[in-house]
Amino acid sequence: MAEKSEKKMTKQELRAPDAFQLYGAEASDWLMKRRQIIGTAVAVLLIGGLIAAIVNYFSTRSEMQASKALGQSLAVLERPVVEGLDLQAPAGEEPPFKSQQEKDQAIVKSLSDFRAQHKGSDAAVTAALPLGKAEYRLGNHDGALAAFGDFIKDGPKNDPLMAAAYEGQGYAYEAKGQLDQALEAFKGMTKVDSADYLQGMGLYHQARILVQQGKKDEAAQVLADLKSSQTNTAAGRLATERLAVLAAQGVKVPEPKTPPAAKQDAG
Repeated sequence: MAEKSEKKMTKQELRAPDAFQLYGAEASDWLMKRRQIIGTAVAVLLIGGLIAAIVNYFSTRSEMQASKALGQSLAVLERPVVEGLDLQAPAGEEPPFKSQQEKDQAIVKSLSDFRAQHKGSDAAVTAALPLGKAEYRLGNHDGALAAFGDFIKDGPKNDPLMAAAYEGQGYAYEAKGQLDQALEAFKGMTKVDSADYLQGMGLYHQARILVQQGKKDEAAQVLADLKSSQTNTAAGRLATERLAVLAAQGVKVPEPKTPPAAKQDAG
C-alpha cells in the first residue's frame, strides 16, 4: 500500500506544471554546469571500453601464438632415443638422441626458453609439467620442484594433470630426503581430480613415505583401506603387494576402515 501511494503522489506532483517545470529547469541547469565533466566521463568510459577490447584481443591473440609456439617447443619430445647407433636423420629432420639424458637436456632447454618468452601465458603454465619431469630425470630436483610448483599454483584446479604435478613434486621432495614435504605433496594428489591411471596413487605414495618414516602400522592401515576401496586399480594391486611385504616383516595387517569397492556385474 505504501508503495502504491508513493507512486500516486509522484504522478500527482508531475501533473502540476510548475513542479514539472521546476524539476526540468533544475535538471537543465545541472547539465549545463556539468557538461564538460559529463563529456569527459563519457569519453573515459568509451576509451576504457576500447582499451578493454584491445587488451582482450591481444590477450587472445597472444595465447594463440603461445599455444602454437608450445607445440613447436614440444616437438623435441617426439624425437626418439637410439643408444649405441649413430643414425643419420632424413633430410630436414632432427637426428635421434643418443641417450635419454641428452633428450632431457634438450627438453629443458626448449621449454625453459619457451616459458621465458611467453611468461604469464596459459601455455607457459602447461609447459611447466613436462619441464618438471625432465628436470627430475636429470636429477635437478630443485628445478623440478620449481616447475611443478608453478603448475600447481597457476594451472586449472580441475585439470586431471594436476595430480601428476603433485606426484612429481612428491617424488622430487622424496629424492631430496624431505619426507614430510613429500607426504604433503602426495596428500595433495588425493584432493584433486585424478586421471584413471593415477586413481588411488596418492594414498599408495603416502603409505610408502610412512614406511620410510618408520610408521609401518599407520602405513598398513592406509594400504588396507586402499586395497578395499580400489580393488581393481593399479594402486589397489600395488597396495596388496606392499601389504604382503609388511606382513612378512611382522606388521599386523589391520581391518579396512573404508567400505570395499563395489563389485561390477559379470554381464
